[in-house]
Amino acid sequence: MSAASVEQPFDADEPFSLTAIADEIMERHPGYRVEIIGGHLLVTPSRDAPHARVLTDLMIPFLAAGLHGAETEVLQSVAIKLPTGAEDYCIPDLVVVDADIDDHFIENNAYDPVCFRLVLEVTSGNWRDDLKTKVGAYAEAKVPVYLVVDRKHQRLHVLTEPAGSEYANHRVHAPGETVTLPDSIGAGVALDVERIIKAGQKKAD
Repeated sequence: MSAASVEQPFDADEPFSLTAIADEIMERHPGYRVEIIGGHLLVTPSRDAPHARVLTDLMIPFLAAGLHGAETEVLQSVAIKLPTGAEDYCIPDLVVVDADIDDHFIENNAYDPVCFRLVLEVTSGNWRDDLKTKVGAYAEAKVPVYLVVDRKHQRLHVLTEPAGSEYANHRVHAPGETVTLPDSIGAGVALDVERIIKAGQKKAD
């Protein structure tokens, strides 16, 4: 999911908590999602129906492959603790995690990145966050597979092999292609790019 960056003023004489600010924003604006990356708040409005539809369509092949069971789970909106800052975390739209994720709880409803096998984002208004800012964050967290459904450009991005603050392998797929995800997520999953992109578009009247 995309978001708009929000920079907060800092007074050296009055230390503040970005986490507290994030909690306050979410309390005042139910449905909004707030993430912290590199000391910046990313605030995302409630997602639209096509965005939610993509997630539902994507869950089907993951579930059919048996990824939601004894070894792994397929979950939505689970926070991952990031190594990019003391308070940093992201809330991916969809994740494939180890089934013992409860044992990897850290704080503020965020979990250790070691149990994440795949994170997935579906772009909204500010697609640059998903294709730039979060690429570095997830790579530094060593998430093996990062999948982006780019609704603006109608492409599917598959990033693998995290190395430092980037992914060594970044492949872009267009409608008409079928993408097979790495077996490292726990099972073979084939995705129809055209179907996924179509699900993310508003239905014609």
